[in-house]
Amino acid sequence: MIQFFHVSKRYPGGQSALDDITFDIPRGQFVFLTGASGAGKTTLLRLIFREEVPSAGQILVNGRNVASIPQSKIPYLRRTIGVVFQDFRLIARKTVFENVTYLPRLLGVDLQGQKKLAYQSLRRVGLAHRLNAFPPELSGGEQQRVAIARALINEPDILIADEPTGNLDPDLSREILRLFLEVNLRGTTVILATHDRDTIQRVGRRVITLDRGAVVLDQELVGTDPPALDLLAGTGPDPEPPPEGEGGAG
Repeated sequence: MIQFFHVSKRYPGGQSALDDITFDIPRGQFVFLTGASGAGKTTLLRLIFREEVPSAGQILVNGRNVASIPQSKIPYLRRTIGVVFQDFRLIARKTVFENVTYLPRLLGVDLQGQKKLAYQSLRRVGLAHRLNAFPPELSGGEQQRVAIARALINEPDILIADEPTGNLDPDLSREILRLFLEVNLRGTTVILATHDRDTIQRVGRRVITLDRGAVVLDQELVGTDPPALDLLAGTGPDPEPPPEGEGGAG
């Protein structure tokens, strides 16, 4: 699914962000990417969805070398990858509905189809009732969940999240983390960057640790207190949206 072969990333001026990184993430795996601030986590994630290109080495995503993909084909790569950014990247003047349906709209999905997708995706994060709200009207936790709904709306093969619980209180952090784990149950490959070692120890799963741009540890952990997951999260269709006038997007 995702393969790094001796990947390095250096910026103009000689600053090294990643140094000779090699690993393989199979389809359907849940991976924590951890390390201190400045260890290279964000750079590594950006390389996967081609927001950055490596200075050396190869990166394969679904068998394709992302560094050699023509500029015109990058949007096709990104349709298979959902990204939850650290700063949310929601458009303040657009409604929640408009924010989460950006990709379906770009793909030419009609309005009724957009409504259905938005309702299903927002229902997963508990915000189907906020379709018509604007981001400034939402709490930080709600904005985070909208960002997750946007990343999930196209049922991506890969979900990438950069410090998705960094600014949330402990209870909400646990709920967000449970959501990512349940998305993984549905077959999505999940890569979650975090510096929260306590959460990693509690949850378990595969952990790749970076230090000053290098992989220093790649291990499987058994969680000390893993969250209870909804085993039905990976089966069955999502419900239909309510009729017009009952939470629709207008």
